[in-house]
This record gives sequence, structure tokens and C-alpha cells, in this order.
Amino acid sequence: MARHVHFVGSIALDSVEDVFKAFGQTVKPLLKRCPDGEVGGRRLWISWQWPLLRATAFLEPASDAAIPGMGLCSLRLKSTAVTADVHFGELGYAREARASYTDFLTARRQGLIAESTRFQVSLPTPAAVIGAFVIPSDIPKVLPAYEQAMLREVQRILDSIPHADLAIQWDVCIEMLQWDGRAPQIPPYPGLENVLRAAFARLGGAIPTDVELGFHLCYGDMDAKHFVEPLDLSKAVSLANLLVAASGRVINWIHMPVPIDRQDAAYFAPLKELHRSPDTELYLGLVHAKDGVEGAARRMQMADQFVQDFGIATECGIGRSRTPEMVEALMRIHAAAAQIGRS
Repeated sequence: MARHVHFVGSIALDSVEDVFKAFGQTVKPLLKRCPDGEVGGRRLWISWQWPLLRATAFLEPASDAAIPGMGLCSLRLKSTAVTADVHFGELGYAREARASYTDFLTARRQGLIAESTRFQVSLPTPAAVIGAFVIPSDIPKVLPAYEQAMLREVQRILDSIPHADLAIQWDVCIEMLQWDGRAPQIPPYPGLENVLRAAFARLGGAIPTDVELGFHLCYGDMDAKHFVEPLDLSKAVSLANLLVAASGRVINWIHMPVPIDRQDAAYFAPLKELHRSPDTELYLGLVHAKDGVEGAARRMQMADQFVQDFGIATECGIGRSRTPEMVEALMRIHAAAAQIGRS
């Protein structure tokens, strides 16, 4: 029986229509959920939110220096701003989701997407956006308002897309790096566990149980490279256990990364400690363009020794620093690797 495949979000193709067509030509029967590829301005994940933050009346550049790797400066609260000033309107995620859902319905009518496949909306956690662009001292003053705006985006999505067609994924990057503790630019802090429990309770609790919910645990993908490489899956497993306990509902899937050079038992062994219900799918991001089906097969064979019934994916999105030719090759690798039997 073939494994299912998962795509995190961004896909380096020109249009939503191109994304759905490529899915239909390669992985249609293997895909439970279908993202729109985060095309256009969303291709660089959260960076399209920076102009929105910069356009507010209460934030200003903290300096002229660019954040390393992003080309955008950090922001700070204006000295004249008070708490009542900090408010965000539409963030754009619901508007993009509504437009792409129309394309999804067209693709499904054309037979490119299976009738049982859901439309996947991938959203960054609020901490990812504010943590990336606002100076540390001002994050606690800005984050609550941005989180409320993101939860309003979620509600707009829930109001406009039939729940039976919908799956929502929270992209967990800043929190994953803090939990890991080795990224110097995103250090952990006292009380982090309690903060994460409360945040995941709010984010998970915002999604009704008739909508599927998943989490992508991310070590970053700036220029197709992690901020730090995971030592093994122990930190991802412990964070997954925390968010499963905190979310207050069934988690339908969890995605974890697997670097290309890791096909050893030590990397996968922590999966034995993963606490998931029979209804929670696990996707391992072990597909890489460089070593193709053969490399994926080696990593799958090792993972099979520690966990059963997992699907396959890439480590992160495939939108940044990828060409359309590489994307199409990766989809073909997914399709072929998914047919390799379980040990």
C-alpha cells in the first residue's frame, strides 16, 4: 500500500493553477490535503507581512540595518505609541485563501484533485511574524494584537470555506528553534514551555473539530537551508507531544524534517517517544532532490524501525531557491518513493 505524501505550503511554480495541475499529474491519489503553493508575494513565507507591519501608525524602523538573510529592517514601537494604538486589520491570509479555494474547486471539477482531498491553508504562528520583524523588547507589546488579527483571519476562512473541504496547518518555526535552543538569534527564555502551551491552546482551540488541523515543525528554510540542523528528532518529538497535549482536540497530522545526511538510527530513535492518537498522521520530510528516490528509500527504511504508518514530504516548503524543474522533479520523487513498501 502506497504512503501518503504531504506538501508543507510554498511551491516554486508560477500560479495556483500550475500547482494544482502538477499535483494532478504526479501525486493526485497520494495527497490528502492540497496547498495552493503560496505563489506570488507569499513565496518568501512571512516576508509579505513586513509591508503591512511597516504601514501601521505605531511601528517604525528600528535602524537602517537589514535583518541577516531577509533584506528587511527590524521594527519597533514608536515612542508615542500607547497600548490602545496597537491594532491590526486584515492580514491578507483569508483573502488569499478564498481566491485559491475557487481555483481548487475548478481543479477538482477538472479531475486534477481527488474528491476526498481537502484544501490546505498553511498559516504562520503569530509569534513567527512578530518574532522575526519586531525588536525583542517590543514583542510582548505587539504580539497579542497580531495574534488576535490572525485568529480573525482564521474565522474568516472558517466562514467562507466549507469545513468538510478545509484543513489548516500552523507553521511552527520560531517556537521550534527556541525549543531546540541552539539558534543564537532566537534563544529560549525562562517560562518558554508555559508560554507555548498557552499559545498552542489558543491556536489549536480556534480550529473546530470538523476542520482538519496539522502542525509543521520547522527549522527554517531561508535560501533552502535550515537555521540550525536538528541533532536528531528528540526536540521535534517533545514539542509535538507538548502541542498535542495543549491543543485540546485531535491533531490530524504532524510534519517533521529529516536532513539529507541523516539515515542513521540515532536520528529517528526519538520517534518511539511520540505520543499520537491513531487519528494523527506523521509526515517525515525525508525527500530531497539531490539523492532522489534512492535517498528517500534509505531514510524510510531506517524510520520504519522506529515508527509505523508515516507519510513522506520534503523538509519544508519548496518555494524558495527552487526552480520549476526542481519542483516537478521533487513531485515525481514523492510519487515513486511513496510506492516503496514498508519493511
